[in-house]
Amino acid sequence: MVLLLAAAGAPASASAQADAEAAREIVRHVDDLLRGESSHGRVTMEVVTERWSRSMGMEMWSLGQDYSLVRVLSPAREAGTATLKVDRDIWNYLPRVDRTIKVPGAGMGGSWMGSHFTYDDLVRESSLVDDYEVGVSFEGERDGEEIWEFTLVPLPEAPVVWGRVELEVRMDDRMPLQARYYDDRGELARTMTFSRFRTMDGRLVPTELSMYPEDKPGERTTLLYEDLEFETGLDASFFSLQRLRDGP
Repeated sequence: MVLLLAAAGAPASASAQADAEAAREIVRHVDDLLRGESSHGRVTMEVVTERWSRSMGMEMWSLGQDYSLVRVLSPAREAGTATLKVDRDIWNYLPRVDRTIKVPGAGMGGSWMGSHFTYDDLVRESSLVDDYEVGVSFEGERDGEEIWEFTLVPLPEAPVVWGRVELEVRMDDRMPLQARYYDDRGELARTMTFSRFRTMDGRLVPTELSMYPEDKPGERTTLLYEDLEFETGLDASFFSLQRLRDGP
């Protein structure tokens, strides 16, 4: 299977433009897969490090790319801890001390809730297709799957962390399989895998996402989606500091 077939006799420039737009559309599909216009779900996050491991039950809400709210449900000692994102601003609520804290710009690279995801992962306000030039670097069979591999290189002046991203997508259903993130020196920094594909609320999605940091072998953070619904009718007023503290 091939990514695109140019129309017979079409000018090379038109064919290249069509190929580029088709590649961008596939990457856009992957970028929006778990988000939709709005979404609500329950997730278990498992964090494994060299010294300890933990599991947290969470409830999540999102609206487009600019709004999200995550609330910890379990374990009991951390229940009520929450993170709110509005545009590029992030606040944490700590119920044990009843404090709301805004995350400073210098803290965006820090660990989110002790995981291998960072606050930068949460505040990425534009999609991959807005910040990166998308190219097809491989198409064909790899590890028994027919895949596309896209290489994403930052556009000039794009506010991104990574020097490039390599994204593998399954051809038959456009499901992501793996994303590799490289730093600005071209060295692999982390890998995210996608698996356990299921239909939730009428949409096929990966329900297990695992992040593996390259500099910490054996460590990982896994998100396990238990329930997920889309187009929930949320509006921006839902994502407030009061709801951060008091819950839905």
